[in-house]
Amino acid sequence: MTGIVRRSARALLLDGDELVLIKRTRPGREPYWVTVGGGVEDEDASLEDALRREVFEELGGTVGRAELVHLVTDELDDGLGVQHIFAARLEFMDQSVRTGTEFSRPERGGYEVVRIPFTAEAIRATELMPPPLAEFAANNTEAIRSVLDRPVRAT
Repeated sequence: MTGIVRRSARALLLDGDELVLIKRTRPGREPYWVTVGGGVEDEDASLEDALRREVFEELGGTVGRAELVHLVTDELDDGLGVQHIFAARLEFMDQSVRTGTEFSRPERGGYEVVRIPFTAEAIRATELMPPPLAEFAANNTEAIRSVLDRPVRAT
């Protein structure tokens, strides 16, 4: 049995009626879009803490309540990668204080913050990666809004 070698925390991050994404441009590749988030680090006390750290690093932002809504499992060369997908609302953003190491490495390409309408049509018209996440988001826009509007667990 292959073990989990990488975990990440990502957000279907809503700002009003828009989905906040990162447009990735890399040399030699067509642009694509990803949700905000990244790898869970040893210092992160929880998956949700990792998500909050990533939102701050990538957006200079903060989120309110975050609800785990989906998992995406990837086969990697040395094991499995699991992406923990949260739904959350953006509370604040100041891109001038982004701290992610990717911003100081031009060879990694561009990281542009973009917003698209949080509709199935807009998600399907965007090259959102990975495809299983794009399909989940497009098929569940109303359910995701519902989770954010009415918590599924007590706080």
